[in-house]
Amino acid sequence: MAQWYSSVKPTPMLKAELDIVIPTIRNLDFLEMWRPFFEKYHLIIVQDGDPSKDIKIPEGFDYELYNRDDINRILGPKASCISFKDSACRCFGYMVSKKKYIYTIDDDCFVAKDPSGKEINALEQHIKNLLSPSIPHFFNTLYDPFRDGADFVRGYPFSMREGATTAVSHGLWLNIPDYDAPTQLVKPLERNSRKFDLSLRYVDAVMTIPKGTLFPMCGMNLAFDRELIGPAMYFGLMGDGQPIGRYDDMWAGWCVKVICDHMGWGVKTGLPYIWHSKASNPFMNLKKEYNGIFWQEEAIPFFQSVTLPKECTSVQQCYLELANLVKEKLGKLDPYFIKLATGMVTWIEAWEELNSTEGTEAKAKAPKGKND
Repeated sequence: MAQWYSSVKPTPMLKAELDIVIPTIRNLDFLEMWRPFFEKYHLIIVQDGDPSKDIKIPEGFDYELYNRDDINRILGPKASCISFKDSACRCFGYMVSKKKYIYTIDDDCFVAKDPSGKEINALEQHIKNLLSPSIPHFFNTLYDPFRDGADFVRGYPFSMREGATTAVSHGLWLNIPDYDAPTQLVKPLERNSRKFDLSLRYVDAVMTIPKGTLFPMCGMNLAFDRELIGPAMYFGLMGDGQPIGRYDDMWAGWCVKVICDHMGWGVKTGLPYIWHSKASNPFMNLKKEYNGIFWQEEAIPFFQSVTLPKECTSVQQCYLELANLVKEKLGKLDPYFIKLATGMVTWIEAWEELNSTEGTEAKAKAPKGKND
């Protein structure tokens, strides 16, 4: 891959406090274009599919590479909660990380440019989003009042201007939109790109998703505070052997948003953009999404109606309570949700074990990258 990236390298923010998690089934040549932005950070690569396949990573990156054999070895029977042959496997990377923050990106996401032609440092913008407060309890019509050049508008309560802690930064995409299969089929040529006047498609804004409002979270350009909300970032049971796919990130988003609302934390969406380089096959996507398209019409009202008890004071407690409710309420919709609820409980058990002292020692024996 041509090294067309800029020779001007930014100063890395939170270098010692952030891991980049990448799920993949292929060689990671795309990292070359991200080199000026990623090379000072530690990468956690989760290889999906055939564990005997050799994944090539460009020289100079500090990384750990985990495949299915590693997942089974480290988690034992609890490896059943990690999806196979689906990008949902990325959440294993969240579990083994020891950093405060996580940025996750797909391997078909390239460096985007803003309307002026300047390359966008997506990671830097995510960090800025996470390090500044959110405003989930009262909407500001100038969007994020903590950005340079913005502020609270007239009528915004002074008592609420300190904002809330930001748990999640949800980025967007140029070129290929993140559409479901039916929309892909109806709009096969639609692009969010310069060809159609990027200045009309690029929205220079970050906003907090209001409390009580769900959103369709996309995992291809996402950052979050692992210490804060990490135990809830479970991407569910998807892919091989499951009756549903392509709902992994959305499931996590619904759970995360309900818990953030309960805990008083904020979720931001908007900048930064990445360049989504290729569209997946809409017919294959429809096969994966088919059940989800129907089930989401029941699942979303379920999440909208959930009220977590005040006794739930930690993310783990909230998540286990959600798992019980999923089993009780959505289990009537399809037996899959009973299996998913069990996976949610297993996920928390595995998270607790792997992040204990013993778990830290186990991770110390994990395979390391060749370039670290």
